[in-house]
Amino acid sequence: MPLPDLDHATYLRRAFAIAAAAADSGSHPFGAVLVDGDGTVLMEQGNAYLPDHDMTGHAERVLATRASQRFRPAELAEATLYSSAEPCAMCAGAAYWAGIGRIVYGLSENALRQITGNHPENPTLDLPCRMVLESGQRPVEVIGPLLENEAAEPHRSFWAKR
Repeated sequence: MPLPDLDHATYLRRAFAIAAAAADSGSHPFGAVLVDGDGTVLMEQGNAYLPDHDMTGHAERVLATRASQRFRPAELAEATLYSSAEPCAMCAGAAYWAGIGRIVYGLSENALRQITGNHPENPTLDLPCRMVLESGQRPVEVIGPLLENEAAEPHRSFWAKR
């Protein structure tokens, strides 16, 4: 069954705002929003690198973990994960294992790598999330990159200062 049409720009911009808030608090500029099939925001998550310097504290991974603990698989199959940046291999895997049905992202992993370079706090895996998800046994719809220039803004200023 196809997932319903949602206003991708609105939810992506919400993820961008969460990413900007994470950067304002000193954490990495990533944000994620989980939306059900009716367009209701179920949960939001900023990057969780701080306070413990958790390199696995990516917004999408933390959100997927929280979602899998709170919602049933049938609910998550109808849900969309909006991410300020393309989920890395770890985050795509977490969304897959949580059972999330669709991922929509702003900034591509490749574009992120161009911005961050070889920064030790963001050793970008330039591996498209589509490739990770295509290796699974169930389909996950992937849409993106969308609004990529907008999505890149918090990263340009944040990583230049690090």
